[in-house]
Amino acid sequence: MNVELRHKEILEALHRSGRVEVPELAERLDISAITIRRDLDHLASVGALRRVRGGAVTTVLRGEGLPFDVRAADEAPLKTRLATTAAGLIADGEAVVIDSGTTGAAAAAALASRRIHAMPLSVQAIAALTAGPGVDLILPGGSVRKPEGTLVGPATERSIAALRFDTAVMTCCAASPEAGVMAYDLGDAAVKQAIRAASARTILIAEGAKFTRSALAVVCPLEDVDVLITDDSAPTAVLERLSASGVHIEVC
Repeated sequence: MNVELRHKEILEALHRSGRVEVPELAERLDISAITIRRDLDHLASVGALRRVRGGAVTTVLRGEGLPFDVRAADEAPLKTRLATTAAGLIADGEAVVIDSGTTGAAAAAALASRRIHAMPLSVQAIAALTAGPGVDLILPGGSVRKPEGTLVGPATERSIAALRFDTAVMTCCAASPEAGVMAYDLGDAAVKQAIRAASARTILIAEGAKFTRSALAVVCPLEDVDVLITDDSAPTAVLERLSASGVHIEVC
């Protein structure tokens, strides 16, 4: 098992239970305890977890997420695949607002070669779209929330409200049938609400792992999005419920 896959398994175990033990991980992943300790030390050094005697505990609370760089490396091929699927649903000439986060940055990269009018909501997405020769780039106002690079605040919300978009590409920190689409940060949640209100169609990109998590701020019910793009690890019962309510589901 390579390093990236081990780190993914460790982080998923932490998301599920909040704590992992070295002997348990070594047995589950069929590698030495020394290697597991090195993995935990590395993940602790980048802020993905906190080391404790015999193992590690999660740093992810309802009001906090993993650092951007850690999330960007986690499941990068999957995020690229989901983002590419989202880009395939957008026609040339559309006005598109692109949400923040690592998946939002992947969506911006997937759209950079297209002829669209685009408002990106993170510095990473701005950088990805700037190189696009056919992209009419619209920059919002607002403050940059570090270290995420997310654009938030009243000025950002006013910039969004002053326009009307064909499509909002929305990302999330967590999702559930009961609570809906969720975000860790209140300012981020307010921006997500603004892009949904300003758009004729909302595409939500949420990998299956997001359905195992919870976060502080509720953005909207899951049934309020028009399209959900996810992977085959998403709960079947949730997908069936959303499909029955009229949400178009793309599993890739």
